[in-house]
Amino acid sequence: MKILKRTTFCLLGIILLLLVTASVIEKYYGSDFVSRYIYQSFWFVGLWFVLAILSIIYLLRHRSLRFVTWMLHFSLLLILCGAFISWLSGERGTLHLRIDENPTSVYIDTDGREQYFPFQIELEKFYIEYYPGTQAPLDFVSRIIFTDKDKKVTETVAMNHIARYKNYRFYQSSYDSDEAGTRLSVAHDPWGIGVTYTGYLLLLLSMIFLLSDPNGPFRRLLKNQTLKRITLGCIALLAIQLPAHAEKPIPPTLPYNLSDDLGRLCIYYNQRICPLSTLARDFTVKLYGKSSYRGLTAEQVLSGWLFYYDEWKQEQMIKIKSGEARRLLKIEGQYAKLTDFNRAIRNFRIENINDRGVAEAYEKFNLVAMICTGSMLKIFPYRVNNTLYWASQVDILPKELPHEQEIFINQSMNFVNELVAKRDYSELHRVLGKIELYQQKICGNEYPSQTRLQAERLYNRTNYSLNLAIFFILTGIVAFIYACRRIIQDNPGLVIVRRLLLGGAIIGFTYLSLSLLLRAYIAKHWPLSNGFETMQFMAWCALGISLIGYRKFILIIPFGYLVSGLAMLVSMMGESNPQITPLMPVLTSPLLSIHVVLVMIAYTLLTFTMFNGIAGLFLYRNHPNRADQLQIVGRLLLYPAVFSLAAGIFVGAVWANISWGRYWGWDPKEVWALITWLVYALALHQNSLPLFKKTIFFHGFCVMAFFCVLITYFGVNFLLGGMHSYA
Repeated sequence: MKILKRTTFCLLGIILLLLVTASVIEKYYGSDFVSRYIYQSFWFVGLWFVLAILSIIYLLRHRSLRFVTWMLHFSLLLILCGAFISWLSGERGTLHLRIDENPTSVYIDTDGREQYFPFQIELEKFYIEYYPGTQAPLDFVSRIIFTDKDKKVTETVAMNHIARYKNYRFYQSSYDSDEAGTRLSVAHDPWGIGVTYTGYLLLLLSMIFLLSDPNGPFRRLLKNQTLKRITLGCIALLAIQLPAHAEKPIPPTLPYNLSDDLGRLCIYYNQRICPLSTLARDFTVKLYGKSSYRGLTAEQVLSGWLFYYDEWKQEQMIKIKSGEARRLLKIEGQYAKLTDFNRAIRNFRIENINDRGVAEAYEKFNLVAMICTGSMLKIFPYRVNNTLYWASQVDILPKELPHEQEIFINQSMNFVNELVAKRDYSELHRVLGKIELYQQKICGNEYPSQTRLQAERLYNRTNYSLNLAIFFILTGIVAFIYACRRIIQDNPGLVIVRRLLLGGAIIGFTYLSLSLLLRAYIAKHWPLSNGFETMQFMAWCALGISLIGYRKFILIIPFGYLVSGLAMLVSMMGESNPQITPLMPVLTSPLLSIHVVLVMIAYTLLTFTMFNGIAGLFLYRNHPNRADQLQIVGRLLLYPAVFSLAAGIFVGAVWANISWGRYWGWDPKEVWALITWLVYALALHQNSLPLFKKTIFFHGFCVMAFFCVLITYFGVNFLLGGMHSYA
C-alpha cells in the first residue's frame, strides 16, 4: 500500500514538474513545439493514463472513504477519461468560405491535410455588428447553409454562438479583409465533450455536497471549539497627508466651471463615446502620475495645455521613470518640462526607443503633441450613408459632407480659442453648449444618456484607490501585529478598536462596491475584463469575506485589510489609469464573469491562507498551541479556495469550448491554474500525506505554495505570455 501511494503521488509530482517545464519551454520554442512534443505526445498522455489507473487502484484500497469523496475523485477520473477520448478520436480543423464560391465539403485539419464532411456547406452572408455609435466590433456573424442531399439547413455562427450539424461544430475564427469571406474553426468530438462535461457536473455536485456535509471535514473544522476561543483585537492607523506647498505660480487655465463645461462634451475615445473628462483624466495621469496637478482638476490641466501652451510647456510635470530617459533629457529629478524634450528629441534615436522607459517617455511627448494640435480631440460627429463617424478639427472630412457642417467642424475650436484669449467666458459657455447640442443632434439615439455620462464623470472624480490602498496596507500591518499580540496574551482587546476597524472595513467595502457598480454601468458589462478590474474585484472580495467571517476568525479583518490594500495597490501599479473600453466580442459571454469571479474568490482565500501561514510560523516557536489553532483556520479556508478554483477552471473550459471550439488548449495561464489547483489540493489529503498534519509544515506549505498563485496571475502575464496575458 505504501509503495502504491508513493508511486501515485510521485507520478503526480513528475507531471507537475513537466507542466512547469513545458510552460517555460513554450516561451522560447512556441506553442506548436510544446503541443507536438509534450502536451499531445503519446508519452505525456500515457503519464496521465498511468496516473489515472494508479489512482483508481489506490481509491479501491481505501474502502473506508465516504461516498462524497469517492464521487469527487470519480468525477476527476471522468474528466481525464473525456480528455483521453477527445485525444483519441477528436478532429479539429479550419474552413474558409466566401460568399461568391460554390458549396464545399472540404476542410483542412491541424496537420494541413484535407478532410471531408458528409455534407456540403456554403456562406450565405457575413457581417460585423458594432457597438452603437462607434467603430468597435460587437460581434462577427456568419450565415451558413448546410446542404445534405435534398435538405438545406441555415445556421448562424457568431462569437460565443456555435453552429452544430451532424456532430460537427463550427466556431467563428476570423474573416477576410473585404468582409466577403469568413474563416471558421471546425471541431468533431461527439463523445469526448459529453464525457468531460458529465465529469464537470459531477465535480460541481460533489464539491457542494462535501462543503455542506455535516459530518464532512469542512463542517467539522467549522465547528471546532478552538476557533471560538479566539477573539479579534486590532488597532487602526490614521494616515496623515501633509499638504504640498507650491513654490511657483500656478499656470493659467480655464476657470473651474468652464473647464467643467468642456469636460461635459462627448468625445470618441478608446473606441467608444464618453465624456471629455475621461480623456482629461487619462491625459493628466499619463503625464503626471496623478489625476490632478497642483490643485487643478484634470479638465483644467487639459484646457491649460489646449489654450495656454506657451506657459504649460515650461511646467515640470511630465513624470519620467526611466534613468536612461532622464539621461537623454538631461534632467536630474523625476519630472521634465516639454521644452526638455524639444532640446533632446534628437537623442531619442530608434535604438533608444527599444528601451521600455525611453519609449514610455517618448509616448508622453507624442501625447502632448496630439492634444495640443487637436488631432486627439474627436468631438465632432458626422454621418455618411447613415453611419456615424467622429472627427477632430484637423481631420480630413468627406467631400459629401454639407458645407455648413464642414465649416462648423473646422472652425469651432478656433473660435473657442479666440474666446479664451479674450476671456469672454459667457460667450465661451454658450459656444460649448452649442457644440454639445450639435453632438446630440447628429448622434441621435446613439448619444449616451445624461445619466450614463454623469455616472462616468462621477467615477472619474471619485477614484481614490491608491490612497485607500496605502491606508489599508498600513492599517493591516499594524492590526496584524496587534492581533498576534492579543492571541499570545489571550486578550480580547478593546471593543472600541474592534468597532473602528470593522467600520473602516465596511466603508472600504461600500466604496469598492459603488466603484465597481459605477464602472459596470458605464462600460455596460461587469468589470472583470482586465488586470485592473480583476484586482479591484479581488480587493472587494477580500473585504467582503472579512466582513462575513469577522466574528469567527481572529485574523480575518487584518487579512482583509492587507489583501484588499495590496490588490488595489497592484491594480494601480499595473495600470496607473485603467481605461474603460468595449469588450472584445469573445469576452461578452456571461460565462466570463462567472469564471473570473470564481477564480478571484479562490485567489483571495489563498492569499488569506498565505498570511495565516505567516502568522502561524511567527507564533509556532513560542506559542505552538496558537499556531495549531491557525492551522485549523488555514485548513478551513483551503476547502472553499480549492473548490472555487476548480469550479472557475472548468467554467472557463466550458467558455473556451463555446468560443474557440476547445475546452482545454494548454495555454500557459491554463497550465499554471492547473498547477496551482493540484499543488493546493495536496494539502487536503492529510490522511494519505500525514506530513500536512504537522503544523510547521502546513504553514510553511501555505506560504510557499502562494508563489504558484503569483506566477499564475502575474508571472504568466508579464513573462510567459499566451492568450490569457491580458487578464
